[in-house]
Amino acid sequence: MTESRLVREIARTLRREREQAGLTQQALAARSGLSQAAIARIERGDRLPSLTAAERLLAALGRQLRIEVEPLDSHLDAALDEMAGTVLAERIEVLRLDRIMDALGDLPYVLSGGTAALLQGAPLPVDAVEIAVRWRDSPRFSALLDRIYAQRWDARWQVWGGIHTEPEEPGEHRWLTRYGELRARMCEELPEPIEVRLGERTYPVEPLVEVEVTDRRTAELLSRYRRRLAAAGEAPGGSAG
Repeated sequence: MTESRLVREIARTLRREREQAGLTQQALAARSGLSQAAIARIERGDRLPSLTAAERLLAALGRQLRIEVEPLDSHLDAALDEMAGTVLAERIEVLRLDRIMDALGDLPYVLSGGTAALLQGAPLPVDAVEIAVRWRDSPRFSALLDRIYAQRWDARWQVWGGIHTEPEEPGEHRWLTRYGELRARMCEELPEPIEVRLGERTYPVEPLVEVEVTDRRTAELLSRYRRRLAAAGEAPGGSAG
């Protein structure tokens, strides 16, 4: 599957518009003259449609294509700006971090990735709780996933569920739980955490210096955040600096 952002945007847009129109892929195929298999590949992000095909699909949905340009990765800048204006306690509540931590119970884990960066002062866009878990704790982790009704992400079909939840089974380590999305980095040993205390709660967090080694996407966002602060003549606040 391609990693192109444009492919992902087209896939999400087409799927959203089709579902809002109350059409199945088969019905849209009949209206547009494209095959159901082609539509399925586009919606999965496996294929970038031609402009002609995109116009036909959208016209069949009563929509039309509009092309705009913007500075490269400006969506990331907009997300960083939005997060910078949001109180950390609100972000934690939206992520339902405390609920997920309560569900994890005595499972050994460390908060990692974007979640760790967020708790250390970096206003990054984070849409899932990220943790590091040891491979030898996988049976306990699997039992926990069952208790919180987890469904694993199926990257092939771009849906939740349909594949084994156990971390040992092939697939991305992403699960949709009753509390929200949970992502795990399975490792031989947990990183040595630092403790971040917010209110009455203490969070075991992977230090930023290690996050930037283990999580490329978070490292890139941190670098972008710092460059923007430097360009604005500001110094990064908190531990994110």
